[in-house]
Amino acid sequence: MKEKRSQFGTKLGVIMVTAGSAVGLGNIWRFPYEVGANGGGAFVLLYLIFVFFVGLPVICGEFILGKRSRSGIRGAFEKLHKSRFWGSVGYISILAAVLIMGFYSVVASWTMEYIVQSVEGFSGLSSPEDFHNRFELLTATPVRPVVWTALFLILNYLILIRGVEKGIEKVSNLMMPLLFILLIAFGINSLLLPGAGEGLRFLFHPDFSKLTGEVVLRALGQAFFSLSLGMGCLVTYSSYFKPETPLMRTGISIAVLDTFVAVMAGVMIFPAVFTYGQEPAAGPRLVFEVLPMVFSNMPSGSIWSLVFFVLLFLAALTSIISVSEIIIAYLMDDFGMSRFKACTVHFVISLVFGVVCALSFSSLSDFKIFGFNVFDLFDYVSSNILMPLGGMLLSIFVGWVIKRSIVKEELLAGTSHSGVYRVLATVMAFCLRYVAPVAIAIVMLNCLKGI
Repeated sequence: MKEKRSQFGTKLGVIMVTAGSAVGLGNIWRFPYEVGANGGGAFVLLYLIFVFFVGLPVICGEFILGKRSRSGIRGAFEKLHKSRFWGSVGYISILAAVLIMGFYSVVASWTMEYIVQSVEGFSGLSSPEDFHNRFELLTATPVRPVVWTALFLILNYLILIRGVEKGIEKVSNLMMPLLFILLIAFGINSLLLPGAGEGLRFLFHPDFSKLTGEVVLRALGQAFFSLSLGMGCLVTYSSYFKPETPLMRTGISIAVLDTFVAVMAGVMIFPAVFTYGQEPAAGPRLVFEVLPMVFSNMPSGSIWSLVFFVLLFLAALTSIISVSEIIIAYLMDDFGMSRFKACTVHFVISLVFGVVCALSFSSLSDFKIFGFNVFDLFDYVSSNILMPLGGMLLSIFVGWVIKRSIVKEELLAGTSHSGVYRVLATVMAFCLRYVAPVAIAIVMLNCLKGI
């Protein structure tokens, strides 16, 4: 017998949980290095535009799909349109979620290691080569990454088995405010550094001479990935919404909070980078190599390093909880499993994939598929193929397949139906039909051009 479908208990819980789904490593890790590598303020301006015209409509689309169907990503398409093709689309998101659990849990495990190293004070390290070698040593050692990955997944499991309201919602209500408090405290400290002015100019002053087609595409891609779209996280969570939950207002809250976290990550990082003469265009190594070196030179650097990696850990955990729920909801909806059994099956699969990904840089480094190790393959396939494809098809489904009256009804649910909301609903519906599918297709083609 199927368990009764859960619901979130409070309006605050809805905001905290859905914001936690969007806020993740894409905001605190990827956003700063994308800004740094793509010219600063002009990239940020484009990113904000794309969040509104691409990100927010897809958020609303996911909400409509989940709330209307009262089902996870796999069953949502099937319930709203009886066709074999649309019924199978949800499997794209489920496969993406399984792959993401594998490599994302490993990145999250690195944040746990760096929390410990922050407490120890990165003793004995001084040059860029020292910090590079420290990170390389971590990833190339079989035992520590596997242990941290397992501990991270166990913590995730213990939260998930408590259910939607007592587990996910309760933990999100604690972690998300803590994340915001730490973010603001770190931002204030960064603004007191000597290089704050130069860092803020880089972040907020648009230099349009640096705009290229590639920068536009990177900003578009970042807006999509930063909000964790295309996986079905928000479809799954919105299936737990109460009927009166206002979709558009909730979507706007998520977009604003997600953007706030991303911009604040830039405020945290760039003043410190410029103060200590580091390169803002350091790329993915910015967080695990450049920033620890910056922290080691700061007054009370160990404390700020600890705060930063705790922030990164919290962002990773809230995101991985939402990715997990996609798989758990699928197992419960389609196979009639109890929540405990679904969480346990999910944990075992994630642990196996996580361990394999953790060993991709050490014991399994010579094992390659299409030239990728397992970690990079999971990352590439999920981020560059499955997520954009899932997001594009979802936009087409909500924009073109579902009746327009249903879309309008759901977008205006829980609002005053005032002129402002009607205009916003019209804009969201237009973007879902015409803007988002084309934009996401461009993102996917750009991601695939290097194959």
